[in-house]
Amino acid sequence: MQFIDLEAQYTHLKEKIDARIHKVLDHGQYIMGPEVKELEEKLADYVGVKHAITCANGTDALTLAMMVLGVKKGDAVFCPTFTFFATAETIAYEEATPIFVDSDELTFNICPVDLEKRIQKVIAEGNLTPKAIISVDLFGLPANYPELESLAKKYDLKLIEDAAQGFGGSLNGKMAGSYGDIATTSFFPAKPLGCYGDGGAIFTNSDEYAALLRSYCVHGKGTDKYDNVRIGMNSRLDTIQAAVLLEKLAEFPKELIARQQVADKYEVELKGRFKTPVVPAGYTSSWAQYTVLDDNRDSVMEQYNQKGIPTMVYYRTCMHQQTAFTYLGYINGDFPVAENLAKNAFSLPMHPYLK
Repeated sequence: MQFIDLEAQYTHLKEKIDARIHKVLDHGQYIMGPEVKELEEKLADYVGVKHAITCANGTDALTLAMMVLGVKKGDAVFCPTFTFFATAETIAYEEATPIFVDSDELTFNICPVDLEKRIQKVIAEGNLTPKAIISVDLFGLPANYPELESLAKKYDLKLIEDAAQGFGGSLNGKMAGSYGDIATTSFFPAKPLGCYGDGGAIFTNSDEYAALLRSYCVHGKGTDKYDNVRIGMNSRLDTIQAAVLLEKLAEFPKELIARQQVADKYEVELKGRFKTPVVPAGYTSSWAQYTVLDDNRDSVMEQYNQKGIPTMVYYRTCMHQQTAFTYLGYINGDFPVAENLAKNAFSLPMHPYLK
């Protein structure tokens, strides 16, 4: 049994994916080829935004968002402590200060109540300028955007949606990737929509942000790549990866249905044995992972392992516990909900081709 069965997906889509790749090999436009533009248009349409700009990976997508929003030294950017390292890393890379936030006990996403307390604390201390919030759509479930957008407006903060896991999920009919001032995603192979290498994208309804993103992606270009009007980076999605993603995106709605069927089956079989995921009314999850809680996690995982069933622990160490962030002065106990998740959460196999 595979935790994520990319081989089964490729077997199902092999003829279409192979044809797409061979088309790229025939025209030879490996960088910024026509498939990249086609993919960006289809991604924007799927998510429901004006602009989708592809880039080299999900971490770059967050970094580009930081650059466009002008995040800098002296700024405070709020993000969950229970997340992948890149969420906080990109803040520190801009020399800003990550301010960590506890998790919501029900959804595992960033907790709006704790977020407001952290914002008020930064304002009261007066050492940093509150700049932005990065929310993460954890395990496929969009964060609480009505509350987050309200807080962003109240405290004059920018809101960035990290939809790397949430792509395909929705809230009240609005797709993940369409929230905040800027949203990002990753096409890492294990993500709900993944390519066969690294890849990412940024979504926005702002014409100004879109123009800046396209410039920053290609060395800060102006009218052409030899007219450099700002300091940028080299972050482009390869044409072959775009070709793969075009066929995967076409199949994606069917795969989301299959993922939901797997989640429904898990819920029936496992409810009462573990603390199973909660999807509040109005939300849909893309089920990037199916994550449960158990006080005897290691023992339970070993029992699954003995039966040939792979399991995985995501985020065994919270951001405030990472060696790289010891300078921020957090201690164990500062984020009780997130620390409990790091101690007791584990994920079971989840993919659309699970038998």
